[in-house]
Amino acid sequence: QVQLVESGGGMVHAGGSLRLSCAASGGTFSFYDMAWFRQGSGKEREFVAVISAAGGITHYADSAKGRFTISRDNAQSTVTLQMNSLKPEDTAIYYCTTVTVRSSSWSPDVWGQGTQVTVSS
Repeated sequence: QVQLVESGGGMVHAGGSLRLSCAASGGTFSFYDMAWFRQGSGKEREFVAVISAAGGITHYADSAKGRFTISRDNAQSTVTLQMNSLKPEDTAIYYCTTVTVRSSSWSPDVWGQGTQVTVSS
């Protein structure tokens, strides 16, 4: 129902910042919890951050705490990831996802195609 398109990736030096955006179309964006995941070369995809449908609740991976901020604008059907103090280990393809919430867990559902973030030392 919903399609997601990420943008804002690029190459920065360690310590720099990037702001990733995810634009949603179709579906009802305000119904979805949203999340960011990333996958480095040769690594498994890992959770980065999640935000509730109304934007009032956020959670972050330990690696992102204090450096990354997830936010959303339901009027614009977008979710963003502000990344500060970037480190080389943040290099990865970043994906935004919708989130399916179940009684005992939550999981990503619809994925965007990703945007590349490269952090040089």
